[in-house]
Amino acid sequence: MLRSPPSRRLLAILGGLLLVAVIVSGVGAHYPHDWLLENVLVAVCVIYLAATWKSLPLSAGSYVLIFLFLLIHEVGAHWTYAEVPYDAWSKAWFGHSVNAVFGFERNHFDRLIHLIYGLMFVFPYRELYFHAGGRPGIWSYLIPIDLIASTSLVYELIEWAAAVVFGGELGIAYLGTQGDVWDAHKDMAIAILGAVVSVGLLAWRNARQGDDPSFTFIQAAKRRP
Repeated sequence: MLRSPPSRRLLAILGGLLLVAVIVSGVGAHYPHDWLLENVLVAVCVIYLAATWKSLPLSAGSYVLIFLFLLIHEVGAHWTYAEVPYDAWSKAWFGHSVNAVFGFERNHFDRLIHLIYGLMFVFPYRELYFHAGGRPGIWSYLIPIDLIASTSLVYELIEWAAAVVFGGELGIAYLGTQGDVWDAHKDMAIAILGAVVSVGLLAWRNARQGDDPSFTFIQAAKRRP
């Protein structure tokens, strides 16, 4: 089911829910200008997906994964990543502090989103690789990791450029380093870690089952008129 073609209904539902999430995220956003900056890349992503869903269709599962990632991103956009009160939520819901349990000395919501990016985007990136003529094999697993690493690098450069251009509180809020000089390096590293874990599990599954559903889906999509 997840490796099946996306229906117009599914895409419409995901698009509608994302629009609602963006609006809700913007209502009472802690730093409205930062919220706007955070959603520029969301807009670019959605426009690309809308423009290519016929010519370069992804599987239903990949669209769902991208939607879930953007949904979590909207939480960070509302609060800014450095101020998402996940620890307060943990105390209120479970009676325990996540930061205390793991010995965290900073807000790690940004680390979470980078990890999720690495875990989730391996699937759509593999499908794009197959669209480009790639075949199953070692490169179908290495290329997605490389794409995760390179796009993470580009994002960190965008953050740096935005901080330099806008400066002040907006630049600090968007950059979100929380005083860690190695923040960008750690963000990229954890995204790559997520990609490696995802690729490892996927390669194990494909080797065990003896097939590659992503490749099969893309080949079938290319044959459809």
